[in-house]
Amino acid sequence: MTADKPIIQIIGGGLAGCEAAWQAVKRGCRVEILEMKPARFSPAHCSADLAELVCSNSLRSADLSSAVGLLKEEMRFLESLIMAAADATRVPAGKALAVDRQLFAAFITEKISSHPDIEIKRREIQSLSELSDGLKIMATGPLTSSPLAGSLRRVTGQRSLFFYDAIAPIVTSDSLNYNVVYKASRYEDGPGDYLNCPLNREEYEVFIEELARADQVRARSFEEEKYFEGCLPVEVMLARGKDTLRFGPLKPVGLPDPRTGREPYAVIQLRMEDKEGSHYNMVGFQTRLTYPEQKRVFRRIPGMENAEFARLGSIHRNTFVCGPEVLNPVLQVKDKPDLLLAGQLTGVEGYVESTAMGLLAGLNAARLARGSSPLIPPPATAIGALVNHVSRSSPERFQPSNVNFSLFPPLHSPEGKKIPKKFRKARRAELAMKLIQGEWLRWEPSEGKE
Repeated sequence: MTADKPIIQIIGGGLAGCEAAWQAVKRGCRVEILEMKPARFSPAHCSADLAELVCSNSLRSADLSSAVGLLKEEMRFLESLIMAAADATRVPAGKALAVDRQLFAAFITEKISSHPDIEIKRREIQSLSELSDGLKIMATGPLTSSPLAGSLRRVTGQRSLFFYDAIAPIVTSDSLNYNVVYKASRYEDGPGDYLNCPLNREEYEVFIEELARADQVRARSFEEEKYFEGCLPVEVMLARGKDTLRFGPLKPVGLPDPRTGREPYAVIQLRMEDKEGSHYNMVGFQTRLTYPEQKRVFRRIPGMENAEFARLGSIHRNTFVCGPEVLNPVLQVKDKPDLLLAGQLTGVEGYVESTAMGLLAGLNAARLARGSSPLIPPPATAIGALVNHVSRSSPERFQPSNVNFSLFPPLHSPEGKKIPKKFRKARRAELAMKLIQGEWLRWEPSEGKE
């Protein structure tokens, strides 16, 4: 490390922590990453690598006309390490950006560990008081340990909120029955990138009957079940009505079965997990079923009669703060300006959104450390819409959110007229990219072009 550069400490070596570190060293700082693995693992982690993906391997839509696709493009312009890793380790997934999770984590681990201005210290931090003076970023993610969450709670003066997130199973591709399973991407000609397990009406009704009566892992007596609406367990969705799954993750529209030429009654989609196509993720099949019941029920799905599971589904608690009460728009804790939060702790949901908050926290921590003013991205950008949500929403109604166009300000033409709906997404993307490339990201001459 270069001794004359200011140093920033980052707790957590996940997506947000690694992105924050990358942005900070690009702006003339040194970084210490404090990562507890492999000495201690959270309930959802198993690899010593940094930036381990514990849920899906999908970073969702790659389409620039979607809010998350736009967010990715903004981050690419800002030279995001996580986006570079995703693009380098991409696997086929139709219009989505999915990655080989092992190669993805290895790519980031190598970049971070080999950087001369980044030091990784493998030890667990249980209290913010263990850190040295100076700027620090807390990016411990949704599974922040109880002692460290308690330390943050004492600093912020408010009780951390939480909800439950669920993980979908992964199956081996050679255990599937390809007399039934077929390749197709929704509405696309050709074989497509997804594997599809079709169900007729009778098969669907048998499946949901078995799912409804299956044993589940119950919450402990002191735990309140608060699920994120964008990642509900399949059994929770089923409890809302027998057709909820058919209009959700089992939607058959645009996926005709080549054996019949017709759309099935329902379809379970499987998404590639690695470049070799040896493993597939059950799309939208987050679950809290017990492990034996997952095997029994999911093997009732046509084409999965002999499925071998490389990973079974599970649930875990996600911790986050009430951002509007705790954070300012540059992600500093209001009552402790030398501490910035990043990732899902801020109240965003999703890999890309968590990374974006790490990017902004790293960028602003570096600017503060070097005596520059921090930056607030315009709310008409995807990253700006997110930070506006976590710092300026109504505290009474605050909930974690993915990026979506409802978080953006109203869109009008230069003449002040409302833009027709069919043109809005393209116009939002065009405006956001102009803003990202514009005045708010012009650095002082001494710093140079980032």
